[in-house]
Amino acid sequence: MLKINDISYSIAGRQLLANASATIPSGHKVGIVGRNGTGKTTLFKLITNELGLDDGNIEIPKKMRIGGIAQEAPASDDSLLETVLSADTERTALLEEAEVATDPNRIADIHGRLADIDAYSAEARAASILSGLGFSSLAQSRPCHEFSGGWRMRVALAGVLFAQPDILMLDEPTNYLDLEGTIWLETYLKKYPHSVLIISHDRQLLNTSVNAILHLTDKQLTLYQGNYDTFDSVRRAKLAEQESMARKQEATREHLQSFVDRFRAKASKAKQAQSRIKMLEKMEPIAAGVENSVAAFDFPTPEELSPPILRLEDTSVGYDEKPILRDLNLRIDQSDRIALLGANGQGKSTLSKLLADRLIPMNGNLVRSSKLKIGYFAQHQVDELHLDETPLQHITREFPGETPSKLRSRLARGGIGPEQALTEVGRLSGGQKARLSLLLA
Repeated sequence: MLKINDISYSIAGRQLLANASATIPSGHKVGIVGRNGTGKTTLFKLITNELGLDDGNIEIPKKMRIGGIAQEAPASDDSLLETVLSADTERTALLEEAEVATDPNRIADIHGRLADIDAYSAEARAASILSGLGFSSLAQSRPCHEFSGGWRMRVALAGVLFAQPDILMLDEPTNYLDLEGTIWLETYLKKYPHSVLIISHDRQLLNTSVNAILHLTDKQLTLYQGNYDTFDSVRRAKLAEQESMARKQEATREHLQSFVDRFRAKASKAKQAQSRIKMLEKMEPIAAGVENSVAAFDFPTPEELSPPILRLEDTSVGYDEKPILRDLNLRIDQSDRIALLGANGQGKSTLSKLLADRLIPMNGNLVRSSKLKIGYFAQHQVDELHLDETPLQHITREFPGETPSKLRSRLARGGIGPEQALTEVGRLSGGQKARLSLLLA
């Protein structure tokens, strides 16, 4: 059981949590939701003691193992399979001890524990997890250093899944997965034998793989039973009820105040007026249920261009003179809405970069309309932001002719409020950085 008791935490003078509490029973699979910047990732770091609380405490049984993904797997010479196997540090330590142990009783204990943690089927389990995340048998035998950072993030995910901690903590685990990998992860998490905490904006994942939702809002934590759709329905009903109660209270308050205003000066009604004044003083205000504002991205209607707006003719593209995609033929018209699907490593991002003029064709033709304007937003786009600048500085550079009020309005429509607009990008949450990148695309 994980118990969060009256915790408070502030960063750079901004309070994220204030006397927040929640109890998560063992074995629960919990989705952690809340607006960008409310402190979801911070909560993870508080649970793992990477950050220290200002007040309160978090109770975790001493023998309970916590596991999560801090960073991508190192670019080592170890194979992917070896890297995943080494993630279960208890298994590795027991196997090493078994090699040198001489006490028969200790040897028996070691092998008993190895059996308990299913150590003898470890390679098969590790290979199965890697396969589910998109690695072929051949890829599993290759060294880690041959893979990009995104692929090594998958290896890190495979490692923590293989280690099977008592509390599995995943922060946006689908960010580096394709559709097949995401579907596999949903199924895997449903069957996971221990507690799971997931930060995610993937509604399908939160509907399929969790049985509770921990909502972080207004510096408080509230645990709801059920999946995301159930949480959303219950929360909306609570907000509507709160709104109704607030309206009724306001009507009562106005009625009482009206009586006081009319009869306070009359001796015959003074006692009744005084009674109503006391009722007003004792009345605890009920805050109206307020739905959080929703980011409103608007995409202006572009100038009408003659078709096709973009055409590939026997085009090849790749990296370091090695083609990834060959002999492409494609026509795109202005009315097209296209989704790129394909297994990992097949060249979806490469094709996107080619179309966005971020890669040059190796051969063939790429013909664009002379007036074509392209906005580009990709997975690692946030890496191009200047961490020491504010969102307002970024968007001013992108739209130099606009007034400050219009620029702030652009940011606000994208979910970046007045406070965040003047905050250095390096101090923003991952979601806030992504919103800024999309606004700049």
